[in-house]
Amino acid sequence: MKYLFVAIYLVTMSSFDSAFDYSIHDNIGSISKKAEPKPILIRGPYLQVLSDNSIIVRWRTDIASSSSVRFGKAPGHLDKTAFDNTLVIDHMVKLEGLDAKTRYYYAIGSKDVVLQGDVNNLFITLPPAGEKGGLRIGVFGDPGSLTTMQPQVRDQFSKYLGSKDMLAWITLGDNAYNFGLDAEYQVEFFNIYKNMLKKYPVFPVTGNHDYWDNDDSAFLDHSKLDYFKIFSMPENGESGGVPSHNQAFYSYDIGNIHLIALDSFGQQDSTNLSDTTGIQFQWLKKDLAKNKNTDWVIAYWHHPPYSMGSHSSDNDMESRIRENVVPLLERYGVDLVLCGHTHNYERTRLMHGHYGVEGSFDAAKYNLGNSSGLYNGNRNSCPYIKDSTNRGTVYVVTGASSETVSSVQPTWPHNAMYYADSIHGGANMLEVNGNRLDLKWICEDGVIRDQFTIMKNVNWNTIIHLKKGQTIALTASFVGDYEWNTKQKTRTIRISPTPGISEYTVHDKYLCLRDTFRIIVE
Repeated sequence: MKYLFVAIYLVTMSSFDSAFDYSIHDNIGSISKKAEPKPILIRGPYLQVLSDNSIIVRWRTDIASSSSVRFGKAPGHLDKTAFDNTLVIDHMVKLEGLDAKTRYYYAIGSKDVVLQGDVNNLFITLPPAGEKGGLRIGVFGDPGSLTTMQPQVRDQFSKYLGSKDMLAWITLGDNAYNFGLDAEYQVEFFNIYKNMLKKYPVFPVTGNHDYWDNDDSAFLDHSKLDYFKIFSMPENGESGGVPSHNQAFYSYDIGNIHLIALDSFGQQDSTNLSDTTGIQFQWLKKDLAKNKNTDWVIAYWHHPPYSMGSHSSDNDMESRIRENVVPLLERYGVDLVLCGHTHNYERTRLMHGHYGVEGSFDAAKYNLGNSSGLYNGNRNSCPYIKDSTNRGTVYVVTGASSETVSSVQPTWPHNAMYYADSIHGGANMLEVNGNRLDLKWICEDGVIRDQFTIMKNVNWNTIIHLKKGQTIALTASFVGDYEWNTKQKTRTIRISPTPGISEYTVHDKYLCLRDTFRIIVE
């Protein structure tokens, strides 16, 4: 029945937009007229290395064939084609010359066959680096354990997203269990997330299970790992950041967010992430220094520096990361750290300066305030506000996108955690709008059990001098809801003040945020 459906689908698609008109970019080369065997799609398509002007489309077929991607700005008008005449099973085509923050539709195939391409084959190119606006990024921790929970988490995440746009998603390692083999990726990752992969580019990192292929030499030799054969990363700075020239770690920009993807398990030149003389650590220093003025900086990797869930962060690997890497991140004002490995959910408050074992954590010393950050009107729930020093980081452990482990450490939860849950699985939605960042934990039953908000550069006190008769627009420093002392409820109001001194204020509905504009008209 499966192959009958494929056959019907291919016949239907053969008439799609007159099949292929082969209007090839000049640099692609000529097309052979020799007929090819008709392949069957067995993996993908999946999207990689998204930037503001390019993307990589990958897929796998059952037999070797040429590779063709038709694309355009409307599903019925795929007016551009990228083609590779090489006969391969694993296909990889780069689309270039794209417009920034633009929706594109695409169809994949070979010289003679369209394998897939409809209104659900689409992507949105990134906005230019630094541009502010509404951005969404999905976060899946340890997503590759084949359980009944895995599709439930996926479906509830998709339900929350609905018709809203999402630019990309990230994974936090352990993308396939137990040995990171190609066949495991097929069953536990590609088959499960195929509808997400064809619309949202994924930016993954490794976990220990991505390395465990029963070959110890693979720990040092990436060419032996299926993970590095399957995924493409922006290691050459294609999407921003300092080029790493290493698939294991890289950075990129999505609007005004700088993301840093690290490898906490593998080794490069016999050094690992926590080795301060190693190539990954030295690259991290350069990348942080270059991007220190970015609005938001988010780092993610597999092994958490703070956790007492199914794994203890007082173990050697995690403790060395906490002692050596965390101080570097905090020195450069990294706002959020996302990790997996522990198959539970844990989340700190905004904190700074704790690099020791769990027992040494003192909330009064290391938490930058008592707020939960929930921003829901409850007591002590105002947003985390980072001042001009940019101090403070929230650490999230979210390794339960495909399974939870109820057995936790005796001291669960970690003393640094505001919230912890060892029962429910879930994935996270990161939403950034200008100077506001929200992270929501969406569980397998659809309930959002945790969330927090961070804001920067808010609570303004501004003095403005005007001449008589001038008008001016006043804009609240924060993103949310607005209550002005003029009774208006929009973020921006326009005023024509009378001569003298007048004061305009705006606050949010929870009275957490307040701007004051003192207007002096001469």
